[in-house]
Amino acid sequence: MKTKIYTLLGSIVIGGLSLIPTSLKAQNGDIQFYRPNSKDGVNIFETSKKDTVPFKGLKVKVGGGFEIDYQMLRDQNTAIPVTKTVGTATGNVNNLISLIDGVDLPMANLSFDVQLADGIRLNLTSYLAARHHEETWVKGGYLQIDKLPFLHSQLADNIMKSVTVVVGQYDVDYGDQHFRRSDGGNTIYNPFVENYVMDEFATEMGIHVYYKCAKTGLFAMGGITNGELDETVLQSTKTDAETGLLNDYQPAFLGKLGFDKQLTPDFRLRISGSFYTEKSANSITMFGGDRTGSHYFGVMSNPTTAAGSVLSNANDYNAFSGRFNPGFSEELHTYMGNVFLKYKGLEFFGTAENAVGRSISETSLRGAAQYAADLIYRFPAKTENFYVGYRYDTVTATILGNSQSVTVDRSVGALGWFITKNIMMKGEYVTQSYNNYDPTNILNGGKFNGFMVEAAIGF
Repeated sequence: MKTKIYTLLGSIVIGGLSLIPTSLKAQNGDIQFYRPNSKDGVNIFETSKKDTVPFKGLKVKVGGGFEIDYQMLRDQNTAIPVTKTVGTATGNVNNLISLIDGVDLPMANLSFDVQLADGIRLNLTSYLAARHHEETWVKGGYLQIDKLPFLHSQLADNIMKSVTVVVGQYDVDYGDQHFRRSDGGNTIYNPFVENYVMDEFATEMGIHVYYKCAKTGLFAMGGITNGELDETVLQSTKTDAETGLLNDYQPAFLGKLGFDKQLTPDFRLRISGSFYTEKSANSITMFGGDRTGSHYFGVMSNPTTAAGSVLSNANDYNAFSGRFNPGFSEELHTYMGNVFLKYKGLEFFGTAENAVGRSISETSLRGAAQYAADLIYRFPAKTENFYVGYRYDTVTATILGNSQSVTVDRSVGALGWFITKNIMMKGEYVTQSYNNYDPTNILNGGKFNGFMVEAAIGF
């Protein structure tokens, strides 16, 4: 499989090189209202309304991201042995796979950004290789509209100076943390190797409408999506335990209000509040929508379950190892507050989140809360090519089948170096603990810790 992956990546590189003679000009950044896939994209959230790139006709930018990790993690637990049959395998489902130091499966993304018209841009992103899906998958695509030149209307032009419309299948803009997360091979925005313990990320079909006022720093967003990662036109055959009726698929609604302004040459302040709500769905994936997988491979994983799974490869069967999913697949109402402060090279990014939801078999809502804080110092002053950082992340939630609420705590210390704007190295030491899981749960007394080293390229 690794040979297959490397062959695929080699083909992509060769194919990309073949495009250079015809598209070199397009690689110079002639894309409007665009977030670069490099160091220049760090700490960019919504794209700016600054109209700094003149439209000179159709432009195509081929971009991508590639990462490779070297992992030195060890895990342990105190769960009592439980013998079960999983598929064709029988054994203790509470012991842990033995881990060794080594290179994890590399991940890679490929993206196309196309300037179709003045103020109108198309994005198409694919996962070339990832832990969760080793084969190529299309992540999604969207149309971003910052101008309406085809209307030939002065009124429309004035409105669009502050309005952006995004339509398609793309990242649901709930919270601010998803702008800083690793997304498969695209890891250059993230000062750490992994994402949050409870990773908020989903791609859904829908529309987001933004209002951004550069003068005041105020912004707002309202959106509606179909609430699904995998769309369907088939009637459900499952009964909702709460209503006693066949499950129906309702749209999801989301919104965001905030303030983001460079108050002085040295100080930037951003504050935002977000919500996402969905009453009924085929399968809500807000806390499990990542099709690439965790960057902590194999932690807290069981060999019997891996051997008996249809996805027998341990990378696939427990693709989100180290993360926590509360299992709100039927109904979800979640809220997040974020604050971002940057004074010279010192950054703080904080998150407070509260979610309630349920699965289709439940008749009442359960809760999950997450609090996280990143403290980053970038240096030297003019280039900020190096950084040191620390993250604390804690999740407390009520889960099915456990006698009490559980807590997952993670602490991470990190170092990073942007060798160029497109090439970076980062390393971290992480420790994560699992608390209040029942003795028959594999996560009882669970803990993992160790070092991670990652090389990343983004262009």
